[in-house]
Amino acid sequence: MLVLASQSPRRRQLLEQIGVHFVADASQAENEAEVAHLPPPAQVESLALSKAREVAARHPGQLVLGADTVVVVDNQVLNKPTGPQDAAHMMARLAGRSHLVVTGVALLGQGRELVAHETTTVWMRTMTRGQIERYVATGEPLDKAGGYGIQGRAGALVERIEGCYYNVVGLPLARVVRMLAELGLEVL
Repeated sequence: MLVLASQSPRRRQLLEQIGVHFVADASQAENEAEVAHLPPPAQVESLALSKAREVAARHPGQLVLGADTVVVVDNQVLNKPTGPQDAAHMMARLAGRSHLVVTGVALLGQGRELVAHETTTVWMRTMTRGQIERYVATGEPLDKAGGYGIQGRAGALVERIEGCYYNVVGLPLARVVRMLAELGLEVL
């Protein structure tokens, strides 16, 4: 049985989508400030590993999956917005240009720690202030890195992506499946 070290409903849905049997036990690890000086890939890998280790301590002998996702624009990491005004500011920064979505994944089990990251480039369309305000008013961006969810209404704001779509949702499925197989859990 896999233990997902996350409270993200999107990560849960993605694992369910590919038929992985798991239980969720949200990590309480909060150390973003400690890794802020690292490049984004190292940040998300470190955070994913911290989450997985914290939950693994409560589930000895189980496979534990941790993940962390950030949006990067102008070499600046955008985490979850602090409120509607912050979300609107983030969307204005992303409008009409590309940015990176980087997800770190850590899988612990069988005395091993597998850690990796996935990067996807996302191009957002140009948006008016009114479009941004209407999107923010939906409440959708408030719990998502970078202030948007590609799998929701913001899908209409994305012109194109290069890389893994599921990474932008919050869990790079192909990479996770390869990591699970490496530790003996065949999914597909």
